[in-house]
Amino acid sequence: MEATVGCDFCQLVPSRVLDESECFVVIRDAFPVTEGHTLFISKCCVVDWFALSDDERVELNQLIVNHKRELQNTFPEITGFNIGMNCGESAGQTVMHFHAHLIPRRENDSSSPRGGVRGVIPQKQGY
Repeated sequence: MEATVGCDFCQLVPSRVLDESECFVVIRDAFPVTEGHTLFISKCCVVDWFALSDDERVELNQLIVNHKRELQNTFPEITGFNIGMNCGESAGQTVMHFHAHLIPRRENDSSSPRGGVRGVIPQKQGY
């Protein structure tokens, strides 16, 4: 990975890496929302999804699909997933290095899951 000074994702400890492809590394989130919460991090220090090339997006999609299957095989109680990317500080991005979240969901892991990603603005989640 190209290292950028001060970027946590440019300085990953190799033992955290679960998988990698040509353009991405895969790790478990250090502050997981649910068990199995997985991050897909670009090897090039680009800021967000919009800075990825079309080829990188195709590669990312395949990695997400593969890890979704792996998680469901490991945790058969998984009944759904949230996939998310924060692009910009106002969207909640705190590490300015592209990463995507794959968050496994289970029945009753939330008292009110309706609205899913709309929960980024809690008062807009229920509709």
